Amino acid sequence: MSETTGAADYLAAGVDIEAGDHAVELMKEWVKKATRPEVVGGIGGFAGLFDASALKRYERPLLASATDGVGTKADIARRMGVYDTIGQDLVGMVVDDLVVCGAEPLFMTDYICVGKVHPERVAAIVKGIAEGCSLAGCALVGGETAEHPGLLGADEFDLAGAGTGVVEADRLLGADLIRKGDVVIAMVSSGLHSNGYSLVRHVLFDRAGWALDREVPEFGRTLGEELLEPTRIYASDCLALTRTTEVHAFSHITGGGLASNLARVVPDHLQVTVDRGTWTPGAVFDLVGAVGRVTRQELEKTLNMGVGMVAVVPAESADVALATFADRGVDAWVAGSVADRPHGHAERGGNAEAVVLTSDYGG
Repeated sequence: MSETTGAADYLAAGVDIEAGDHAVELMKEWVKKATRPEVVGGIGGFAGLFDASALKRYERPLLASATDGVGTKADIARRMGVYDTIGQDLVGMVVDDLVVCGAEPLFMTDYICVGKVHPERVAAIVKGIAEGCSLAGCALVGGETAEHPGLLGADEFDLAGAGTGVVEADRLLGADLIRKGDVVIAMVSSGLHSNGYSLVRHVLFDRAGWALDREVPEFGRTLGEELLEPTRIYASDCLALTRTTEVHAFSHITGGGLASNLARVVPDHLQVTVDRGTWTPGAVFDLVGAVGRVTRQELEKTLNMGVGMVAVVPAESADVALATFADRGVDAWVAGSVADRPHGHAERGGNAEAVVLTSDYGG
């Protein structure tokens, strides 16, 4: 057995407390920009505080909660050395799950796990989270940075977050409201968002051997820049729609693709038909399919294929919905409709026939 001399300490074990403290100081200016009037105090305590008396204006407030991460997209940020956008991806994954039921996002907390604390990198990640929270209208009330030497490499990191929102009970959205004759409004995605990167990395890096600095004519930029495009945040736009017209449901299109996620809000006795011909997926989706010889079925069950969020509204609300999104700079279109399910009532929880995709993608 080998022997070591001298006293052991935390730094020798790989954890730098002073670097962590410095990271907190650097991130404070960004956290201050992601706030709401209900936030009490600032970061640095053991818990974030939010004044719940603001909920008194609700008759019956329902709290909604969601948690998520960014998956292996974090590895793209690490390899690119760009850390100030991945936080927006995290916020988008969380708050756009909250808004699906009609909830207004109130606040978020984050968890950043690193192999070694590089204060400027951690602060850049938090900057992206804070900017995402500002876009969503919610506050960043706290978080945790953990240093895990030996489990993660010195430059490796992962992040996750949790959010809380509120919705009035009689304004709760979901499958119970969807009716025959409703229409499906699709909202364009900004790219891959934060899902399917294990497939994308396998195809483009492991199999094709492409480099992140490769210029890709179809993108008009490098591969890395395309893959790091931040997730679009829809929360504020969806809430604006609920204030302007009747909405029955939203569906956040994440892992599992359009059909699987939309099926989660379709009643057992109804079916949604979505016409692929109403939109053209971005170049990145075609590229992954072509380079990896990935079947359309596999692409559609893994990637969002150009649709990041869906609203289901009464047919008479469609024009107002499209105008609302246009005013807010959101590219949206009528992509489908709701009808009776051909074979009647599905087995409880059965989604096989809930969503049908027709036609070929537009060109």
